[in-house]
Parts: sequence; structure tokens; C-alpha cells
Amino acid sequence: MRLPALARKTHKWLALIIAVQAVFWMLSGLYMTAVHIDIIHGDHLVRTPRQQPIALEGLVEPTTLVPGGTRSVRLDTQLGQPVYIVDAIPGRMLFDARTGQMLSPLGEKAARDRAVALYAGEGAVTKVELLDTALSEIKGRQMPIWRVEFEGMWKPTLYIAPQTGELSAKRHDLWRIFDFVWMFHIMDYEERTDMNNTLLRVATWMAVATSATGGWLLLYSFRRRRRARKAA
Repeated sequence: MRLPALARKTHKWLALIIAVQAVFWMLSGLYMTAVHIDIIHGDHLVRTPRQQPIALEGLVEPTTLVPGGTRSVRLDTQLGQPVYIVDAIPGRMLFDARTGQMLSPLGEKAARDRAVALYAGEGAVTKVELLDTALSEIKGRQMPIWRVEFEGMWKPTLYIAPQTGELSAKRHDLWRIFDFVWMFHIMDYEERTDMNNTLLRVATWMAVATSATGGWLLLYSFRRRRRARKAA
């Protein structure tokens, strides 16, 4: 087979294959640029916390909370009350800073109350469930975790850590769509995190080869026209 014919055939099949992925790249990129990243992150779902001073008078000494020893202790406020978030040898725990009572693991009502206090929208809670297995949208979070879903557009959802009462993640359907199109954009169909995977590198080099063969064919067509003019 002559070189021009080989280049033309290679260019045709490479372009046909890579065009499908190019459409996915274009559509996913369009969505990711059309929807602002702050909206995707769900920052609008959570109230901005007000920094208020915590009176230290009457608080329990945190070193006495866990007999086995602690790695770190952080004083925080939840539902308007001071609490200690303790990272101890047995694990992370939550204590009432005034009484020393252990609050973790949180029950359904406590998790719901914290989610309602954090939620910036107006919809009511539609579902509260304790997950023992991580959903794809919260991979990497420690289990178990409370999932609190609110009514309203895009199914806003807050995830509350039962051991600390803290917000672990905020999700909604726009984020879920982003995560789906991101999978096609980086061509990682399992973890959706590897932006340097083998499939993406192969597709990239196929696109380069398509461009290279197309450029060669373009130059070759100009050379053929010159030869035809000289012959004439």
C-alpha cells in the first residue's frame, strides 16, 4: 500500500474512533464551564458559621475525658453549645464541654438537628439514614456516616460524622452530574480520580496521531496540486 493511501486510511479510522471521545470531552467540558465550581462544591447549601467567643469558665478539663490519653483536643460549638472534639487512641469522640458527657456516636435526632442547623436552604428533611458502606459520592469518608437529605431542587444532602458531629460532605444533583461527566472527561470509569490513566494517555496519543496524519495529508494535497499545475 502506498504511503498516502496508508496515511489516509489511518487518519480516517483514527478520526472515527477519537471523534466519539472528543464529543464526550466537549460536552463534559461545556458542563464544567457552564456551572460555576462554587455551586458544584455546594457552598451555598451551608450557612456561614458565625465566629463567637466561647467562655472557658465552667468547662471540663479535656485531659480527664479519656483515661487512655488523647492525641488532640479541639473546642468547638455545635447547636449553640460548647463541645470537645477529641482525637484519642480508641478513635475520634465528641463530648459536652460543660458536663463531660460523651455525645458520640450521634443518634438520628442529633444528626438531624446538626444538619438542619447547618443547612442554608428552606426545605424540610425528607430522609435520614445511617450508612455503613460509602456511596460513590462520598468515597474516602469514614464509615458509618449519617446521610440527611432535604426537599427541594437537586436533592441537597448533608453528611454528618456520627463520631464528631461535623459536616463531612455536602452533595446535590448538580455535583452528581459533574462527577458523572468528569468520569467521561478523564476516562477513569472506576475511581473517577486518576487524570493520568492508561486509557486517557492512549486516547491522547490517538488524537495526536490523527492530527499528524491529517497535517501530512494536507501538505501532500498541496504538493499534488503543484505537480498537476507544472504538468499542465
